[in-house]
Amino acid sequence: MNNQILASAKVLWDFHSIYDPLKTADLIVGFGSYDLRVAERVAELFNEGLAPLIVLTGHSGNWTEGLYPASEAEAFAEVLAAAGVPEEAVMLEKAATNIGENILFTKELMAPGALSAIMVTKPQTQRRVRATAARRWPEASIMVTAPVISFEEQPTDQVPMELLINELTGDLARILDYPAKGFQVAQAVPLNVLEAYEFLIAQGYDKH
Repeated sequence: MNNQILASAKVLWDFHSIYDPLKTADLIVGFGSYDLRVAERVAELFNEGLAPLIVLTGHSGNWTEGLYPASEAEAFAEVLAAAGVPEEAVMLEKAATNIGENILFTKELMAPGALSAIMVTKPQTQRRVRATAARRWPEASIMVTAPVISFEEQPTDQVPMELLINELTGDLARILDYPAKGFQVAQAVPLNVLEAYEFLIAQGYDKH
């Protein structure tokens, strides 16, 4: 993998990563995935007192079919239990298979009305989560964050760098395409991000 591919992927990574400033909220939402570091970050924020309630959301998706013995939410719950999070503070949503469902099904678990939520996902899906929440749960006050991990640290045994780059391009494709389908709000995408995306697609990173 050459330096131009890695540099272009880093451009997409930087665009996808948001890391909102955080303050206390009503709820922490942990988005299930292949990356258990997200669950560790949820536990950390809870133990810091940022919210009294957690929802862990996820059945399985593109990257986790067959990865865990049960659902993503249940795999994340085991991480939280090991970190000392009390079971009574955690709700499980075990049906969602994509970000839109993660947010919609979490919303359905809550009492009607506006609330504030810290949404915790992988670094590279923060922007998608924000845009989807703005469409699916507009009455909520949303903060988006992730494990504090660098681009170089993000690859895992489950998703090595090759697959991570495919994930980065796939997530940008959704950012570009989903507003017209009503799944997300539209976002401005800088020219350098589009150029990096088009270069990576031309190099064959179009599997997601």
